[in-house]
Amino acid sequence: MTVRLAVFDCDGTLSDGQAGVVRAMDTAFAEQGLPAPDHHTVRRIVGLSLPQAMRELAPQADDDAVHDLVDSYKAAFRAMRADGSLKEPLYDGIPALLARLHAKGWTLGVATGKSDRGLASTLAANGLTHLFGPLHTADRHPSKPSPAMLQAAMDDCLAAPENTVMIGDTVYDIVMAQSAGVRAIGVNWGYHEVDELLNAGAEAVATSMAELEEMIG
Repeated sequence: MTVRLAVFDCDGTLSDGQAGVVRAMDTAFAEQGLPAPDHHTVRRIVGLSLPQAMRELAPQADDDAVHDLVDSYKAAFRAMRADGSLKEPLYDGIPALLARLHAKGWTLGVATGKSDRGLASTLAANGLTHLFGPLHTADRHPSKPSPAMLQAAMDDCLAAPENTVMIGDTVYDIVMAQSAGVRAIGVNWGYHEVDELLNAGAEAVATSMAELEEMIG
């Protein structure tokens, strides 16, 4: 039986977590005595692993400083989750889209720069855990655009590249898909521009859930 695998990015594709990311970055940089990074720049690095993101936001920082920034960011994020102030709403139409794809026989996966704990919390809070098979995060893989997460997802369910599609909102997602030899579809409701996604190699960029479903096939 042929396995059809649709792998989704999380932040910027399934859910809008930018407010929490920006707030945690502000806290982390303040705790380390550094000026807050530009918020537009922060939104553009969503999807990278935390160490890679910190190197982009603080290129002058040495390895120890990057480590401290990562620790401060994680602590700030955990605190927001614990006190209930963290908001990561799903984009309108995502639950219904995922349910329809699952009913059609698609195996659904996630490849994200989030942590294992963060991804599990997001899926559970929105009642989506049961829809997904392979879940891969930056905790266990090199940062996007390395194809490692996507290759692991295919290995998990024995899906061939020609039967796999990656859906994401950033150039990192598209380049990862290209490197893994799978189809790449962008979405226009995330953090990178449509032209960027197309120039990176996306076969198309969806502007609605209905359009995305049709593109996936």
